[in-house]
Amino acid sequence: MATSSDNVPTRGRTLRIAMNGVTGRMGYRQHLLRSILPLRETGLRLEDGTRVDIEPILVGRNAEKIADLAAEHGIASWTTDTASVIADPSVDVYFDAQVTSRRMEALSGAIKAGKHVYTEKPTAETLTEAIELARMAENAGVVAGVVHDKLYLPGLVKLRRLVDEGFFGRILSMRGEFGYWVFEGDGQPAQRPSWNYRAEDGGGITVDMFCHWNYVMEALLGTVQTVTARTATHIPTRWDEQGNAYPATADDAAYGIFEIEGGVIAQINSSWAVRVHRDELVEFQIDGTHGSAVAGLRGCVAQQRAHTPKPVWNPDLPVTERFRDQWLEVPANADLDNGFKLQWEEYLRDVVAGRSHRFGLLSAARGVQLAELGLRSSAEGRRLDVPEIVL
Repeated sequence: MATSSDNVPTRGRTLRIAMNGVTGRMGYRQHLLRSILPLRETGLRLEDGTRVDIEPILVGRNAEKIADLAAEHGIASWTTDTASVIADPSVDVYFDAQVTSRRMEALSGAIKAGKHVYTEKPTAETLTEAIELARMAENAGVVAGVVHDKLYLPGLVKLRRLVDEGFFGRILSMRGEFGYWVFEGDGQPAQRPSWNYRAEDGGGITVDMFCHWNYVMEALLGTVQTVTARTATHIPTRWDEQGNAYPATADDAAYGIFEIEGGVIAQINSSWAVRVHRDELVEFQIDGTHGSAVAGLRGCVAQQRAHTPKPVWNPDLPVTERFRDQWLEVPANADLDNGFKLQWEEYLRDVVAGRSHRFGLLSAARGVQLAELGLRSSAEGRRLDVPEIVL
């Protein structure tokens, strides 16, 4: 390890990161508050022990909000001029957590300026734009990363470990349940912004969540080959942040069936109009010939073949088995930090090393593709193939 005489890791370069969209819930809580600000305190530790300092620059449209955030957290630099921060040669990384409709212009501008880019999903409103961004980043030679936060969370880390260790034998299927009741906004304020329910503003649960499900299925099971989906707008009228009623033009639920290489079938239900009867807001169950496991964001339980009970269907008698008690908790075997912060650290190490990040803009394009095909499948009432994307 490279250290100074007082055993403090040697300081290397400083990475200046322009963060656009940090006044939003996710941009503020997960990316600024729980990821970049802690890294500003500790520095980013490289494999050789060198410390890289982190300096955030806040970017947004509302000067008052951005200035208040900067003052609250002692951040020296902020701006409402996205173009100027992208053109600034001292800025190393451009991060985007804006609404989807503004992302293509900002990301393409940053890539053209030679900035490394890290972004939330979806990366663009259309597959054509998403592919163009991936192609631009590849041609420009910048390090591009896309948030794949769920893969870094303890529950899915445990589930991935079971896959890698062959726990399941031959994997047969996966079932996913995601969602919760989002209040309409008339009696109680909605937990999500109103634009989420307007298709013209890039809203909709299919666009929002299928990009997540694509990378989860790819990481756990393999390439998605077909999709059959049914979307719905269960709540047709909602109330916005000013208390005004508006028509919900985007889907608030999506029910998908996905065929994956190797014959695996995945079913994932996504809904903002469902009440939760699960241990966590999202759960995935993988079933295989040798065992099964259920994972949420943090917990994971498993049942192997030798410990699988033999229930008998008998509707004439009450159930005496406590099925949940028959599963064993999968240990973490390691202390896992915040999932968003863990990926930020991995991405920034890739930036310093000048190497590709494993979750780049092509992966994001496949997520946009799956969302587009899901909406089309629902509209046309049929199963659709998922073709390979080639840059």
